[in-house]
Amino acid sequence: MIAKINPGPIKGEISVPSSKSHTIRALIIATLAGGRSYIRNPLLSDDCKAAMRIAGQFGSTIATEEGVWIVDGPIDGLKTPDDVVNVDNSGTTLYFMTSIAALLPDYTIFTGDQSIRRRPVQPLLNALNQLGAQSSTTRSGNGCAPFFIKGPIHGGEVNVPCTTSQYISSLMIAAPMCDGDMRITTDHPAEIPYLDMTIKWLKEAGIQITYDEAEHKFFEIKGRQQYKPFDKYMPSDWSSVAFPTVAALISGSELKIHNMDFNDSQGDAIIIDHLVEMGANIQKHVEAGTLSIRGGNQLHGIRMDLKNTPDALPILCVAGCMAEGTTILDNVAGARLKETDRVSVMVDALSRMGASISATENVITIHGGKKLHGCLQDSHGDHRIAMALTVAALSAEGYTDIQSAECASVTFPGFYQKMQSCGAKITLC
Repeated sequence: MIAKINPGPIKGEISVPSSKSHTIRALIIATLAGGRSYIRNPLLSDDCKAAMRIAGQFGSTIATEEGVWIVDGPIDGLKTPDDVVNVDNSGTTLYFMTSIAALLPDYTIFTGDQSIRRRPVQPLLNALNQLGAQSSTTRSGNGCAPFFIKGPIHGGEVNVPCTTSQYISSLMIAAPMCDGDMRITTDHPAEIPYLDMTIKWLKEAGIQITYDEAEHKFFEIKGRQQYKPFDKYMPSDWSSVAFPTVAALISGSELKIHNMDFNDSQGDAIIIDHLVEMGANIQKHVEAGTLSIRGGNQLHGIRMDLKNTPDALPILCVAGCMAEGTTILDNVAGARLKETDRVSVMVDALSRMGASISATENVITIHGGKKLHGCLQDSHGDHRIAMALTVAALSAEGYTDIQSAECASVTFPGFYQKMQSCGAKITLC
């Protein structure tokens, strides 16, 4: 699908999708719990549908009703999938289910789409092998899917690099099901809000965990614990909120976003604080659960640390281009390990639109204030790239075509339709 975008303001009221991070954790923990769990307001995205299908491969039965998924986890324990586990484009599902597969005594084979087959999994496999698993990738030396793994892991102590929090979250979720206790250590923790999200899920499902609350450098989880079934509501996704919010900063725009949870643990909620610091006119209505954005304020560049929020990088690059002065995004290397190397892709894409943007391995520098111009763009199959370039196009001169724009549905189903409903001049073909 190609999205053809003409510049202009937006006006209206929308709601944003539920959290992918919460929904996938809910599906996996419901599978481990056995019994019946209720996931209310789940995200109906491609990634979550993949996670649902794969939970079924491991023994869950899932019924979908309006606004709720009813998950019956296997009472008699997990089953080894009969077929290859294809996670499609869902990195979260790949990493989390790898450790779950390592609980089982037979082989599980994992693969995914082209993007997944470039994402490093070897550090997690190394950790699981130290805990008693057997695993290997099928392409010598590349450290990526496809790979096979068999367990069972038995607990123990393991040190894991935290280039992505998903390695550690994966181990934490599997640890209570092991025969022995597990101690996970890491030297340079990143994406800490996502680690806290996993810890919160474990505690609310009845799991005891001790961890380094000050620095998140160790996590201790006793084995032979049992997850409890649950009935939980999935909050809105702050990562998705960022795209219409930045789009509404264009002069002449007015937007209200509904169904926000200001008490949730998602780290990407800080994006709004960053934008306010840049001068954006954004009002939080905590009791009503809404954000009100009025465009037209001149933004100014600031320095932002993205160590804990790498998914914010694409849209904050666009915000930096809209700001006067210099915007610096620090600790961006983690964003190179996502669906694409988002650092390189955004630098290239925005440069072709006329932005003054450059990057080192771990820092992006943007000299803002230049008017962007439309051009032909490619999402590279990355949902956050597609949405960020759409927002950039709305503030540019001339029209922009974005190829492979359908990938936005990975986390934000109906993104283009919602933007159209607010007056965005977008044609899909």
